[in-house]
Amino acid sequence: MAEAADFQGMSPSPARRWLRRTGALFAGAPLLAGLLQLPAATSSHAAGQDSLKAASGSKTVAVAVDSLTPAVAGEDDTVTVSGTVTNKGKQTVTGAQVDLRLGGVLNTRSAIDTAAGRTDYQEGLDGSPVGGKYVKEFAKLTAGVSQTFSISVPVEELDLGGDGVYPFAVSLSGETSAEPWNHVLGIQRTFLPWQPDGADTKTKTTVLWPLISTSHMTAQTGSDEAQTPVFRDDDLAKEISPGGRLQQLVSLGRDLDVTWVIDPDLLASVDAMTESYRVQGEGDTTTAGTHQAVANQWLAELQDAVQDKEVVALPFADPDLASLAHNGTNVTGSLSHLKEATDVAADTVDAVLHVQPTTDFAWPVNGAVDPSIVKVATSAGADKVIVRSDSLVETGGLPYTPSSARPIGGGTTAVVADARMSTVFQGNLTRASSSTLAVQRFLAQSLTLNLQSDKQRSIVVAPQRMPTASQAQAMAEAVTALQGGTWSQSQGLTAAATAKPDSGATTKVPSASGYPSSLRKQELPRAAFEQIATTQSKLDSFKVILTDPSRVVTPFGRAMNREMSTSWRGRSAAAADYRNGVEAYINSLAGQVTLIEKSEIKLSGRSAMIPVTVQNNLVQGVEHLVLRLTSSSPRRLEIGGEAYDEQRVTVSGGHSQTVKFTTSAQANGQATVRAQLYTEDGQPYGQPVTFDVKVTEFTATVMLVIGGGFLLLVLAGFRMYTQRKRAAARDAEENGSPEAGEADGDPENPEGPEDRLTTEDLHKEESRTGEGEDAPEQPSDPTPDTAAESADPSGTGERVDR
Repeated sequence: MAEAADFQGMSPSPARRWLRRTGALFAGAPLLAGLLQLPAATSSHAAGQDSLKAASGSKTVAVAVDSLTPAVAGEDDTVTVSGTVTNKGKQTVTGAQVDLRLGGVLNTRSAIDTAAGRTDYQEGLDGSPVGGKYVKEFAKLTAGVSQTFSISVPVEELDLGGDGVYPFAVSLSGETSAEPWNHVLGIQRTFLPWQPDGADTKTKTTVLWPLISTSHMTAQTGSDEAQTPVFRDDDLAKEISPGGRLQQLVSLGRDLDVTWVIDPDLLASVDAMTESYRVQGEGDTTTAGTHQAVANQWLAELQDAVQDKEVVALPFADPDLASLAHNGTNVTGSLSHLKEATDVAADTVDAVLHVQPTTDFAWPVNGAVDPSIVKVATSAGADKVIVRSDSLVETGGLPYTPSSARPIGGGTTAVVADARMSTVFQGNLTRASSSTLAVQRFLAQSLTLNLQSDKQRSIVVAPQRMPTASQAQAMAEAVTALQGGTWSQSQGLTAAATAKPDSGATTKVPSASGYPSSLRKQELPRAAFEQIATTQSKLDSFKVILTDPSRVVTPFGRAMNREMSTSWRGRSAAAADYRNGVEAYINSLAGQVTLIEKSEIKLSGRSAMIPVTVQNNLVQGVEHLVLRLTSSSPRRLEIGGEAYDEQRVTVSGGHSQTVKFTTSAQANGQATVRAQLYTEDGQPYGQPVTFDVKVTEFTATVMLVIGGGFLLLVLAGFRMYTQRKRAAARDAEENGSPEAGEADGDPENPEGPEDRLTTEDLHKEESRTGEGEDAPEQPSDPTPDTAAESADPSGTGERVDR
């Protein structure tokens, strides 16, 4: 009924009207109060505008904190902050003052990330100035000008509370003509870890100290007995020289309690530089390397630095496990190269450093994994995979960072490195301010991690594979401060891998779709592994003919390991050039054993020998070769009685050998002959040589015709001789000169002019016999008498028998 009284067309009762008026009065009270408080609201709005104005100028001056000492402060310490302030604006800053600001303790690791990511000044978030005498004043700060500052404050003046990480900022405030009020014009934040008393439970921290470089050695070696190595460039000498990246890593790591992670290829390369080596130049030229002393010095320092330290050897040349898993497993022989790289790792490190390394760790690039990467990583014998926590992400809801060791199945342990601490030293740290901020952030993360729980945990730090010299210096400074702190203790990688895992920690390896696309784009393509397989096939064909295969198997085997190196990421063109160079070199070596070209051969007999020459321009001998000579027309030309013939070939280094094949012609014409070298297992070796053989032999029919003609000539000559003898005898009988008959009976020259029968002689004989020369002699004819020997001298042209 009360609600019905408010309906249209009804008049309210007096009581209801009183109630309505009273409600209206109370409803207007807040409005009246608001009007009365308008000056206060205006004042509050003005304060907000001042805050916005302050924030708007917070980038006018660049503040750089170049050093903060000590990095971890104690109760009796004095904190000193030094750096520079630079006016980046166009107006002069007046009344400039540098302040130290201390904020409230940060209780979580994500809070540290948030504070480090902020760039502008925000009132209330960046703490209050320490004030007092702990400031640095400048009358003015001219545009474009930098000023240095250094402020020291006793820790007791900071009024620090409980253990934890405090945001510690350096700000510069002042005025400009455009903003004529005192406000913050620039700020730089860092962190101040604070734990004066020792922690009840210390975090066991493992820091990996990587010694890895790019690939420098080629497959090429000298022809001398020592096989002088050839380098692609002399850049490695720069890295190991004083001040170089690798020299700094060795020098800094010497005094740190770290686990050395070493690529054996680096050791092998520097070891090769200690003796004679050459460096590729323009074209096919090489020059003598001159950094033997530097190489010897670096190795000596490294040998001293790793004594009594844990050393982990990666597979030779640090193969790219992710590229192999995603693009190489379907290419024949790719996994065998990984196995070879693992097998030679321990021996290489032991031979050079005289320490026995651990070889059961695999380290995919950036610690990113998927099931295929884990499978490949463990295929060569490793049972521990170094993973990063941004790949194996925690999903169990643990309120703290768990220990590194995680069983991921199949007897494999994932050693999960902390992503925040592992990546803090990336980027350009050449500026002192950048380096200082990285060090303090690293320490802040470590302390906050320790304060998460009273449970002792094992944490691993796996920095980038090839830190620069400035990054290495920052890492060394941070590790030194950490080892001098009160909440952490050092531990080796093997101990971290065998520590008891947290039951609630994630153990599921992410799927292939979770692998970062940015890393996948940098992988070696399938074509790279196919080219490596082609090179291996050519090497297999070449080595079987050598008297000393080790001279090529070892350098080419290591070169193919280098072709799979992680160091090629982001350098696809250089990687392709290296692979092409290795393949071209095996081609050139194999081409040193060849057949000499032959021109057309003419055979003019029934059988002949065809010579074929094998030339060996290598420094070592070749054997286990078979030379096969094949006729394309065996009906015309047979070789060894068949269509082809084979002979074994052995040629000393730098010599040639000529092999002769017996051939037989069956018919006239032209036949094409093919000479080809084969290995003993029947595989063709090198390019064949073809040449033509022109056959012009005499057949049996031709020989019969020629023989018959010759016989007819002989018979005709004999007939003429008989007739001539008869004619001479008759002539002697008629003349009564027996001497003439005797002289003509044995002519010295049957075809001489003295013995020719004249027409006149024939007519005389015919007239005497009356029958001509064909009349046969009758048995009744009287035997001619022989005249007495004449004592007169013989006539000219006559033969005298004595």
